[in-house]
Amino acid sequence: MNIVVCVKYVPDAQSDRTFNDSDNTTDRVGVDGLLSELDEYAVEEALKLVEAGEGEVTVVTVGPDQAADALKKALQMGADKAVHVKDDAIHGSDAVATSLVLAEAIKKTGTPDLVITGMASTDGTMSVVPAMLAERLGLPQVTFASELAVDGSTVTIRRDGDAASETIVASLPALVSVTDQINEPRYPSFKGIMAAKKKPVEEWALADLGIDASQVGLDAAWTKVESFTKRPPREQGQIVTDEGDGGTKLAEFLSAQKFI
Repeated sequence: MNIVVCVKYVPDAQSDRTFNDSDNTTDRVGVDGLLSELDEYAVEEALKLVEAGEGEVTVVTVGPDQAADALKKALQMGADKAVHVKDDAIHGSDAVATSLVLAEAIKKTGTPDLVITGMASTDGTMSVVPAMLAERLGLPQVTFASELAVDGSTVTIRRDGDAASETIVASLPALVSVTDQINEPRYPSFKGIMAAKKKPVEEWALADLGIDASQVGLDAAWTKVESFTKRPPREQGQIVTDEGDGGTKLAEFLSAQKFI
């Protein structure tokens, strides 16, 4: 089974994330970044499927030079090879353009039996790229899988909702997005870290995919950030000295803030 996993390089949630002042796009260069945590579950599920049978896992990402770190983490986990699409014209692309670039990259890798994605990225959290990607590839989509099984020419998932769970079956090839409930991603072993250094990583530009620069980037985006305001610094909290009436003062404060 040949599986393609789409992964994304995102700003570290623990760092000071911001936007570029020039065009209000997310700053992905001047901040610490890493493989999107939700994509780790997709990589892990692909590895489990291949380890249970035969085949290989290819990870694909779209992003600047630093996005190679996301591929490196996936390769260290056990993926067999990687594809990095990078082109200055991609900067500022929205979900529509991103799905186009990913679709053409996946087509260029061959015909996968399964495409797996995370349920969303931890920076955009839109959850729309998997559906757009499936449409562009002409594949059935089964999304938000908390359990996944492949049997012959079909894939079966369980989707958990607030009140019930659904079991959905699709024919292969197909696209599946997985949630953070599906597995527990492995930590790269020392052997995996060393082996990743020898695994192939291809770098493609838009021209290699037959995509015109006018189809991507900020000028082609359907959505843009018009403005942003930095989060104000935290103010010092109010200190209540308990002189026998501390409980009353606390209740008054909570009432004034409409917490009670």
